[in-house]
Amino acid sequence: MKHWKTGLIAAFVSGSLYAAPMNVVASFSILGDVAKQVGGERVAVQNLVGPDQDSHAYHITSGDIKKIRSAKLVLMNGLGLEGGNVQRAVKQSKVPYAEAAAGISALKAPEGGHAHDHDHGHDHDHGEYDPHVWTDPVLMQTYAQNVANALIKADPQGAAYYRQRLTAYQGELKKLHADAQKSFAAIPQNQRKVLTGHDAFAYMGKRYNIRFIAPQGVNTSAEPSAKQVAAIIRQIKREGIKAVFAENIKDTRMVDRIAQETGVKPSGKLYSDALSKNAPANSYVNMYRYNVRALSDAMK
Repeated sequence: MKHWKTGLIAAFVSGSLYAAPMNVVASFSILGDVAKQVGGERVAVQNLVGPDQDSHAYHITSGDIKKIRSAKLVLMNGLGLEGGNVQRAVKQSKVPYAEAAAGISALKAPEGGHAHDHDHGHDHDHGEYDPHVWTDPVLMQTYAQNVANALIKADPQGAAYYRQRLTAYQGELKKLHADAQKSFAAIPQNQRKVLTGHDAFAYMGKRYNIRFIAPQGVNTSAEPSAKQVAAIIRQIKREGIKAVFAENIKDTRMVDRIAQETGVKPSGKLYSDALSKNAPANSYVNMYRYNVRALSDAMK
């Protein structure tokens, strides 16, 4: 009996007893994982765009609108990752929402205009910023802080619990950065060149001094022209790029064709905009470690 009481008090102190978990909707799986890491037992997270799915190609469903309306909090990435239809559904639901990338100094999207538009040009053209801030674990410390702030605002009773988990998670992110830095530092600068399917790794490239080349812009729905693909094939041959990757969210045919025409063996798969359902990328930290390993091996 005594043990049961002690356990009860401990559970009560941790803030996980009596209250049903708070319903949180995240726009995509990477953000959903950050919410789980910070929210722990106090949150039940549902993603609009699940593992191995492409946020850029996502269209909102009536089921998703219901999900949003029954949430206590909606988390979005911001910087144009979510299309106009998602933004409208969230605003119309009157459910509190927050953007995880708020306050992060964003990179401009590369020229060549990817209209980041899921409404096919009606009223929504995001093309100014690159939304893929999660490819830099240093920026992810701010991202996680924004998620924690939103959770605390929606559930003030859990403030101490969320802060404690945030501190632990930010410690993991710092280690992730230190390990990535060490891995990439072992590779000569002139070998740090990679081809990926779409332009998803600019923040990682900036942080660790890696050149990423991609046939598509930051939005996967903008198809590259034959001329752009031919230019990339010439560039790979000219610069001797050995690291050529497909992505988990994309059809691999374009990258396969480029690999075939350059005679470079594809290096495998990177996780860009989505986690995997199971290993090796079932959490943000695991995904990042996997990508760093795969990139380091391919660039050597």
